[in-house]
Amino acid sequence: MLDETEIHPLFEGAPTTTEFKKLRKRIVRHTREAIEQYGMIERRSDGTTPKWLVCLSGGKDSYTLLAVLYELKWRGLLPVDLLACNLDQGQPGFPATVLPEFLARMGVPHRIEYQDTYSIVMDKVPAGRTFCALCSRLRRGNLYRVAREEGCSAVVLGHHRDDILETFFMNLFHGGRLATMPP
Repeated sequence: MLDETEIHPLFEGAPTTTEFKKLRKRIVRHTREAIEQYGMIERRSDGTTPKWLVCLSGGKDSYTLLAVLYELKWRGLLPVDLLACNLDQGQPGFPATVLPEFLARMGVPHRIEYQDTYSIVMDKVPAGRTFCALCSRLRRGNLYRVAREEGCSAVVLGHHRDDILETFFMNLFHGGRLATMPP
């Protein structure tokens, strides 16, 4: 096992404060516990390794998820292959080169998928209405398709508690049901 003071290179440049180190360790521990508690690792009888599609928006939630999963894998605690994926939805001003350059530099296997869902959403949603429902469905549909094409058994998204609560309240107030996203 690796020394506890060592960290995965995806954390390179992260703060070296004691507070950050404690936070990183806590997030890694909670992620590992959630993976075990919810049985997220598929045990295959044929001896092959499951593959997960780790979806990156470019924000801190999905980046942190990728770094944590790579640290768990690096420490031998996550027996899956990881494929990072960014869905470029054609939004004006999106810095399309940043993620692929970073992932290539870090040696992270990745796929950048371009699908102009932005134009579809702008065309279909009336002015003044929220884009969330249609945008989310189009994004998920494309990510599920990429996962199938890449042979991935799971689509992994970087959500935090606020996202879970927002989904719960959107479902409650707009859909009339008590539901949120699965683990």
